[in-house]
Amino acid sequence: MALSASKEEEYKILRLTETWLDKYFSGRDTGPIPSIKVSGSEFRKDVWDILLKIPYGETRTYKEVGEALLASGKYERVSNQAVGGAVGHNPISLIIPCHRVIGSDGSIRGYAGGVDVKKKLLEFERKEKKVKKRTF
Repeated sequence: MALSASKEEEYKILRLTETWLDKYFSGRDTGPIPSIKVSGSEFRKDVWDILLKIPYGETRTYKEVGEALLASGKYERVSNQAVGGAVGHNPISLIIPCHRVIGSDGSIRGYAGGVDVKKKLLEFERKEKKVKKRTF
């Protein structure tokens, strides 16, 4: 029995996502994210696009994400709370790395998977990044 084109495309995306996750958790370069369609307001999508630009093993504050939105020229004002709301509504929280957003004071705040998981992801990335820099 042949799969419909839409089912075949769904399976393809799942396979690409599985490969991406395998690379992530093995500390290898994941490359670009799978072409997953996310739905949300234009503001949320703009925030998520900024999150995708945060390098592996690094963090940005909610304020810095807001400043990046302002720098785009698309917004005249942005509140940290609005940024936090958009970060918190990220539908694919590991692939769109909302765990890399922290408070201005360096505090680890909210995460859909729990603050403990957010801390572990940040520790994992920092450890892997240090290991990769030790090439001879």
